[in-house]
Amino acid sequence: MKLLLDTHIWLWSALDPARLSKRVRVALENRENELWLSPMSVWETLVLARKKRLILESTPEQWVRRALNDLPVREAPMSHEVAIQSEALRLNPNDPADRFIVATALVYELTLVTADKQLMKGRQVPVLANAGS
Repeated sequence: MKLLLDTHIWLWSALDPARLSKRVRVALENRENELWLSPMSVWETLVLARKKRLILESTPEQWVRRALNDLPVREAPMSHEVAIQSEALRLNPNDPADRFIVATALVYELTLVTADKQLMKGRQVPVLANAGS
């Protein structure tokens, strides 16, 4: 399975794995699955750190580089098609980062791993929900 990690799933996998459901932990550990990450998630992480809503042990840039090395993920490029699809989506609320992440899953045919109830209900793309144990 090709899995696109929502920003919080990527952060939880690195900072607080206990927040991941058993189903998601198993999927992330399964070497047969491809793990993907949007550059939008890196940007969101850096913004959260700058706003002090996320405290990291080192500089945000160092932390991101280490996290990308510790959990190897494929980069899901932000292409022209992703931008076009991001505007065609019906998402509520209208969060630009969510739009780009969902559009990325759509364009690259990835399953979105998320705990975001709005994205789970949206049924825009296949979802592996971080719910339950």
